[in-house]
Amino acid sequence: MLEVLASLSVSAAVGMRIALPLLLIGLIRTQQLWSDIPILNRIHPQVLLSILVIWSLLELIFSKQLLGQRLLQIVQLLFAPIIGALLPVVVVKSYDLATSNHILLILSLTGGALALALKLVEIGWFFRLRGLPIGLILLEDILSILMVLFALRAPEQGGLIALLLLWIALRSAGEWRQWYIDHRS
Repeated sequence: MLEVLASLSVSAAVGMRIALPLLLIGLIRTQQLWSDIPILNRIHPQVLLSILVIWSLLELIFSKQLLGQRLLQIVQLLFAPIIGALLPVVVVKSYDLATSNHILLILSLTGGALALALKLVEIGWFFRLRGLPIGLILLEDILSILMVLFALRAPEQGGLIALLLLWIALRSAGEWRQWYIDHRS
Protein backbone atom coordinates (compact mmCIF):
# COMPACT_ATOMS: atom_id res chain seq x y z
CA MET A 1 0.00 0.00 0.00
CA LEU A 2 2.92 2.31 0.72
CA GLU A 3 4.20 2.12 -2.84
CA VAL A 4 0.76 2.93 -4.27
CA LEU A 5 0.44 6.10 -2.23
CA ALA A 6 4.01 7.17 -3.00
CA SER A 7 3.55 6.60 -6.72
CA LEU A 8 0.31 8.58 -6.71
CA SER A 9 2.06 11.43 -4.94
CA VAL A 10 4.93 11.65 -7.41
CA SER A 11 2.58 11.30 -10.39
CA ALA A 12 0.43 14.15 -9.08
CA ALA A 13 3.58 16.26 -8.87
CA VAL A 14 4.31 15.47 -12.52
CA GLY A 15 0.74 16.45 -13.39
CA MET A 16 1.60 19.97 -12.24
CA ARG A 17 5.24 20.33 -13.32
CA ILE A 18 7.50 17.93 -15.20
CA ALA A 19 11.13 18.93 -14.87
CA LEU A 20 10.94 20.07 -11.25
CA PRO A 21 9.92 16.65 -9.85
CA LEU A 22 12.56 14.93 -11.99
CA LEU A 23 15.21 17.34 -10.77
CA LEU A 24 14.19 16.92 -7.14
CA ILE A 25 14.24 13.14 -7.30
CA GLY A 26 17.70 13.20 -8.80
CA LEU A 27 19.01 15.66 -6.21
CA ILE A 28 17.46 13.87 -3.24
CA ARG A 29 18.84 10.52 -4.32
CA THR A 30 22.42 11.77 -4.67
CA GLN A 31 24.19 8.43 -5.12
CA GLN A 32 21.82 6.94 -7.66
CA LEU A 33 20.65 10.13 -9.36
CA TRP A 34 18.45 9.05 -12.27
CA SER A 35 19.90 5.54 -12.69
CA ASP A 36 16.54 3.88 -11.90
CA ILE A 37 14.56 5.81 -14.49
CA PRO A 38 14.40 3.58 -17.59
CA ILE A 39 14.88 6.15 -20.35
CA LEU A 40 16.87 8.78 -18.50
CA ASN A 41 19.52 6.37 -17.24
CA ARG A 42 21.05 6.38 -20.74
CA ILE A 43 21.85 10.10 -20.57
CA HIS A 44 25.02 11.21 -18.80
CA PRO A 45 24.07 12.58 -15.33
CA GLN A 46 25.75 15.96 -15.86
CA VAL A 47 23.99 16.50 -19.16
CA LEU A 48 20.68 15.42 -17.66
CA LEU A 49 21.19 17.70 -14.65
CA SER A 50 21.84 20.64 -16.99
CA ILE A 51 18.76 19.89 -19.06
CA LEU A 52 16.53 19.53 -16.01
CA VAL A 53 17.81 22.72 -14.36
CA ILE A 54 17.18 24.72 -17.55
CA TRP A 55 13.79 23.08 -18.10
CA SER A 56 12.78 23.73 -14.46
CA LEU A 57 13.76 27.38 -14.73
CA LEU A 58 11.83 27.71 -17.98
CA GLU A 59 8.78 26.11 -16.34
CA LEU A 60 9.01 28.48 -13.39
CA ILE A 61 9.51 31.58 -15.55
CA PHE A 62 7.19 30.84 -18.49
CA SER A 63 4.32 29.72 -16.27
CA LYS A 64 3.90 33.30 -15.04
CA GLN A 65 3.03 34.69 -18.52
CA LEU A 66 0.01 33.94 -20.69
CA LEU A 67 1.93 32.95 -23.82
CA GLY A 68 4.40 30.97 -21.72
CA GLN A 69 1.52 29.09 -20.09
CA ARG A 70 0.21 28.07 -23.50
CA LEU A 71 3.61 26.86 -24.69
CA LEU A 72 4.24 24.96 -21.47
CA GLN A 73 0.86 23.29 -21.64
CA ILE A 74 1.63 21.83 -25.05
CA VAL A 75 4.97 20.44 -23.87
CA GLN A 76 3.56 19.27 -20.54
CA LEU A 77 0.59 17.60 -22.19
CA LEU A 78 2.98 15.51 -24.28
CA PHE A 79 5.42 14.64 -21.50
CA ALA A 80 3.19 14.41 -18.38
CA PRO A 81 1.87 10.89 -19.05
CA ILE A 82 5.33 9.60 -19.97
CA ILE A 83 7.15 11.03 -16.95
CA GLY A 84 4.13 10.29 -14.77
CA ALA A 85 4.51 6.65 -15.75
CA LEU A 86 8.29 6.53 -15.24
CA LEU A 87 8.61 8.13 -11.81
CA PRO A 88 6.49 5.62 -9.86
CA VAL A 89 9.08 2.98 -10.76
CA VAL A 90 11.80 5.09 -9.14
CA VAL A 91 9.77 5.78 -6.02
CA VAL A 92 8.80 2.14 -5.54
CA LYS A 93 12.41 1.03 -5.99
CA SER A 94 13.58 3.61 -3.45
CA TYR A 95 11.52 1.86 -0.76
CA ASP A 96 13.26 -1.48 -1.46
CA LEU A 97 9.97 -3.33 -1.48
CA ALA A 98 9.67 -6.61 -3.30
CA THR A 99 7.22 -5.81 -6.07
CA SER A 100 6.57 -7.72 -9.25
CA ASN A 101 6.83 -6.27 -12.72
CA HIS A 102 3.05 -6.52 -13.08
CA ILE A 103 2.52 -4.27 -10.07
CA LEU A 104 5.12 -1.81 -11.38
CA LEU A 105 3.34 -1.76 -14.73
CA ILE A 106 -0.03 -1.08 -13.10
CA LEU A 107 1.46 1.67 -10.92
CA SER A 108 3.13 3.20 -13.98
CA LEU A 109 -0.06 3.19 -16.02
CA THR A 110 -2.01 4.63 -13.10
CA GLY A 111 0.63 7.30 -12.55
CA GLY A 112 0.63 8.30 -16.20
CA ALA A 113 -3.15 8.50 -16.24
CA LEU A 114 -3.22 10.61 -13.07
CA ALA A 115 -0.60 13.03 -14.43
CA LEU A 116 -2.52 13.31 -17.71
CA ALA A 117 -5.86 13.85 -15.95
CA LEU A 118 -4.48 16.63 -13.76
CA LYS A 119 -2.86 18.31 -16.77
CA LEU A 120 -6.04 18.09 -18.87
CA VAL A 121 -8.15 19.66 -16.13
CA GLU A 122 -5.58 22.43 -15.71
CA ILE A 123 -5.74 23.13 -19.45
CA GLY A 124 -9.53 23.23 -19.26
CA TRP A 125 -9.40 25.81 -16.50
CA PHE A 126 -6.78 27.77 -18.43
CA PHE A 127 -9.16 28.17 -21.35
CA ARG A 128 -12.15 28.83 -19.15
CA LEU A 129 -10.37 31.57 -17.19
CA ARG A 130 -8.35 32.78 -20.21
CA GLY A 131 -5.14 32.27 -18.28
CA LEU A 132 -4.37 30.96 -14.83
CA PRO A 133 -3.95 33.43 -11.95
CA ILE A 134 -0.43 33.91 -10.62
CA GLY A 135 -1.48 32.77 -7.13
CA LEU A 136 -2.64 29.43 -8.51
CA ILE A 137 0.59 29.03 -10.47
CA LEU A 138 2.69 29.69 -7.35
CA LEU A 139 0.57 27.23 -5.36
CA GLU A 140 1.09 24.66 -8.11
CA ASP A 141 4.89 25.17 -8.00
CA ILE A 142 5.01 24.74 -4.23
CA LEU A 143 2.64 21.77 -4.25
CA SER A 144 4.68 20.04 -6.93
CA ILE A 145 7.80 20.27 -4.77
CA LEU A 146 5.93 19.12 -1.66
CA MET A 147 4.38 16.14 -3.45
CA VAL A 148 7.82 14.83 -4.44
CA LEU A 149 9.08 15.26 -0.88
CA PHE A 150 5.99 13.52 0.46
CA ALA A 151 6.43 10.66 -2.02
CA LEU A 152 9.93 9.98 -0.72
CA ARG A 153 9.51 10.83 2.99
CA ALA A 154 5.82 10.57 3.92
CA PRO A 155 3.97 8.54 1.27
CA GLU A 156 0.73 8.24 3.26
CA GLN A 157 0.23 12.00 3.38
CA GLY A 158 1.43 12.45 -0.21
CA GLY A 159 -0.93 9.78 -1.50
CA LEU A 160 -3.87 11.27 0.35
CA ILE A 161 -3.10 14.71 -1.07
CA ALA A 162 -2.83 13.17 -4.54
CA LEU A 163 -6.24 11.54 -4.11
CA LEU A 164 -7.65 14.86 -2.92
CA LEU A 165 -6.19 16.55 -6.02
CA LEU A 166 -7.78 13.87 -8.19
CA TRP A 167 -11.13 14.47 -6.49
CA ILE A 168 -10.79 18.23 -7.03
CA ALA A 169 -9.81 17.60 -10.66
CA LEU A 170 -12.86 15.41 -11.25
CA ARG A 171 -15.17 17.95 -9.62
CA SER A 172 -13.68 20.84 -11.55
CA ALA A 173 -13.79 18.86 -14.81
CA GLY A 174 -17.52 18.45 -14.29
CA GLU A 175 -17.80 22.15 -13.53
CA TRP A 176 -15.74 23.03 -16.61
CA ARG A 177 -17.89 20.76 -18.79
CA GLN A 178 -21.08 22.36 -17.46
CA TRP A 179 -19.65 25.82 -18.16
CA TYR A 180 -18.81 24.75 -21.70
CA ILE A 181 -22.34 23.42 -22.30
CA ASP A 182 -23.88 26.62 -20.92
CA HIS A 183 -21.70 28.91 -23.04
CA ARG A 184 -21.85 26.87 -26.21
CA SER A 185 -25.53 27.49 -26.84
